[in-house]
Amino acid sequence: MEVIEVSNFKKMFGHKVIHRDVSFVVNSGECLGLLGGSGAGKSVILRSLIGLEKPDSGQIHINGLEVTKLPESDLRDIRKQVAYVFQNGALFDSLSVFDNVAYPLREHTKLKETAIKERVLSILHSFNLHGTDTLLPSELSGGMQKRVGLARAIVLEPKVILYDEPTAGLDPANTIKIQNLILQLKSTGVSSILVTHDMDTALRVCDRIAFLENGIVDDLGLVSDLKKDPAEILNLFVRGQNE
Repeated sequence: MEVIEVSNFKKMFGHKVIHRDVSFVVNSGECLGLLGGSGAGKSVILRSLIGLEKPDSGQIHINGLEVTKLPESDLRDIRKQVAYVFQNGALFDSLSVFDNVAYPLREHTKLKETAIKERVLSILHSFNLHGTDTLLPSELSGGMQKRVGLARAIVLEPKVILYDEPTAGLDPANTIKIQNLILQLKSTGVSSILVTHDMDTALRVCDRIAFLENGIVDDLGLVSDLKKDPAEILNLFVRGQNE
């Protein structure tokens, strides 16, 4: 079953063409890796999925609903179902870890504070962040900030998660922690898109990989097939790094 369908997506900024004709689908419970060089427009697609950008033409369907022409009031409902994990965590500097993670619950639900506390502390514990609830983001390592950002993104139990370079700048140990969290969420049936330059992470957590190049999806294949062809993996890595 298709959870996300992007069809004939076109986007320009001024006279610069970012996407000429991008089409792909994400199936239920699947993680699609979205690769491409710097400036290929990977994050533009993610932002478009939650209405932060509008395509010049084309369609985006999420669970059968065409979202590109929805008013802001309806996009709020979409954003409850589709979580965006920002590259830098995008935490509120002045709020504690607890209040950062609790923020979506306070904004979008009518839960009482006792229920919010239980939910937030449970997620922090499951992400191995127990004891951090009173800390400010500035008191956390980069890896911990990314995990808090992921905890905040999934606190509303979204059906879709969009990961924007979740392992960028992390050391190998923290990269593995993020990979394991993505796999953990995937095991619950969450559908996701992973934007990354990290081929190791893409190969470990994704089911398929789409490669953005020259404004189109130039290549798309199963990770299981790529793993049988090391030369193709190297080719994708080099294309993504050198563009």
